[in-house]
Amino acid sequence: MADSRPYWQNYINGAFVDGGAGRLAVNDPATGDTIAEQALADVYDIDRAVGAARQCHESGALSDLRPVERGRMVRAMGDHLLERIDEIAPVLTKESGKPLWEARLEIEGAARYFEYYGNQAETVEGRSIPLGAGYFDFTVHEPLGVSAQIIPWNYPLEMTARSLSAALATGNACIVKPPELDPLTNGFMAQAAEAAGFPAGAVNIVCGHGKEAGAALAAHPDINQVVFTGSVPTGISIARSAAENIVPCVLELGGKSAAIVHDDADIDAFMDDVRWGIYFNAGQVCSAMSRVIAHRSIARRLTEAIVVLADSISVGDGMNRADFGPNMGAMISERQRERAVGMCADAERQGATLATGGHALNRPGYFMQPTVITDVSPEMDIARNEVFGPVLSILEFSDDDEAIAIANNTPYGLVGGVFTADLDRATRAAAGLRAGQVFVNEWYAGGVETPFGGYGKSGYGREKGRESLWNYVQTKNIAIRLKGNG
Repeated sequence: MADSRPYWQNYINGAFVDGGAGRLAVNDPATGDTIAEQALADVYDIDRAVGAARQCHESGALSDLRPVERGRMVRAMGDHLLERIDEIAPVLTKESGKPLWEARLEIEGAARYFEYYGNQAETVEGRSIPLGAGYFDFTVHEPLGVSAQIIPWNYPLEMTARSLSAALATGNACIVKPPELDPLTNGFMAQAAEAAGFPAGAVNIVCGHGKEAGAALAAHPDINQVVFTGSVPTGISIARSAAENIVPCVLELGGKSAAIVHDDADIDAFMDDVRWGIYFNAGQVCSAMSRVIAHRSIARRLTEAIVVLADSISVGDGMNRADFGPNMGAMISERQRERAVGMCADAERQGATLATGGHALNRPGYFMQPTVITDVSPEMDIARNEVFGPVLSILEFSDDDEAIAIANNTPYGLVGGVFTADLDRATRAAAGLRAGQVFVNEWYAGGVETPFGGYGKSGYGREKGRESLWNYVQTKNIAIRLKGNG
């Protein structure tokens, strides 16, 4: 049964508290109606949360634990989310607009992060370095201290889990700033931390406006790291603040990812990749398949199949879409929906063709038709700029080099894909694509275990996989001169 409380508080130093900036109305994207209010943090609340995390870290209450003990608590957070999935999923659907079955997948994904990094806690080991007789030299990995994490709205629970799990497993105290558009489910994350037995101050969840609370958190002199997923302009601002404090950042700033489809690709199988690649979560995915670069010999057939797929997707209230299938919910806000619709109109003015979709649905809520745009050339805005909506652009190529050049013709470089039966061709494409992750014959191949991050304006640092652990530790070298030698 869904949690229907009308007011949700922040969580600081082990207690649920009000916000100094009052309350924030949280709306249902499927209707536009207010579903609850969220405590809104001010700069003073941010300072209190950072102070609590700093005190927790310096006390050693978290960092001094044996890693297996931390790992068990991290895993317990994921277990807690799974135990309450029937309660959490409707709240996530109501605040984010996604179908109920997608909400359940997100909760399961969040729990998987806690499982994975809980199991990794014991594996963060140093090494000995031979310096010859008379010396014993070794390294240790110590937590950075206080991790500030600013979460995007497209996956408010799963993206919190992605950074929080790795940070806690390595002994860092954390301040999470949830997104203003859908902050409610992060209240369950606070409850999970309590249920798992984390000490006060280890997990703080403080919702506030980005320009106020987010900026104050990123610039706070007592944090040791910033993790941010979001837009390029905001990422630049956060990186600037972090640079002034000389603290590291992990930035994941979106993409304009392309799937290269060769003439020997399995077109029927590729339709499933399109379904997941661009219409899952209404296309509001940083690594969405927003471009298909098709070989000219199959472009028409491929386009016709994709249009049929797009037209088959049922769009409507996520609460009425509990079953896995070809359906899609609302976009997160009217502003995001109108931006996507506007980019489709701009593409038409530049000479592209709306093969299907491109418009808002004539009904309450922030719904958009699944969209396919053809006759797209590489220099068009729609081919270079992120839409962050259910909009697929189709471009054409004649040879392998041209395909890679088109794929790389954006300032981003998050993921890319190549679909072909020729392993040599796929390997060459993987080497040539300017992207942090390359999928071959399956979009979203991989998982929590595989590192994820971008080139260019897609940001820097790596989330997921063991690589993520190194974001949260610093290496100390200890060199010992032994007695009785030399």
